[in-house]
Amino acid sequence: QVHLVESGGGLVQAGGSLRLSCAASGRTFSSYAMGWFRQAPGKEREFVAVISWSGGSTFYEDSVKGRFTISRDNAKNTVYLQMNSLKPEDTAVYYCAATTIATMSRKEYDYWGQGTQVTVSS
Repeated sequence: QVHLVESGGGLVQAGGSLRLSCAASGRTFSSYAMGWFRQAPGKEREFVAVISWSGGSTFYEDSVKGRFTISRDNAKNTVYLQMNSLKPEDTAVYYCAATTIATMSRKEYDYWGQGTQVTVSS
């Protein structure tokens, strides 16, 4: 079992930055790949980024490449999403999730956090 809690969301102007954190409980955190997803009103939840269990591999959705960075600290059981050059279209609830296989497919994720709201004003 892995319990995930996101934090760090908020309201920011376009061009600004935010860093999301996802704290995990359980001693098996380091064995999971971790992903970030987001869901805007009226839209499906979409993949944003994923990081392997070791942190050695990352993959991003095209629209966030070069702007967002996913990282993890296994000693702190925490995964991060640094978001720079934010755009109004980045507005969504952001979720972290855990999976045994690093993937873009949300169906493969076993555990989810409750989400944190990110709002980017123009």
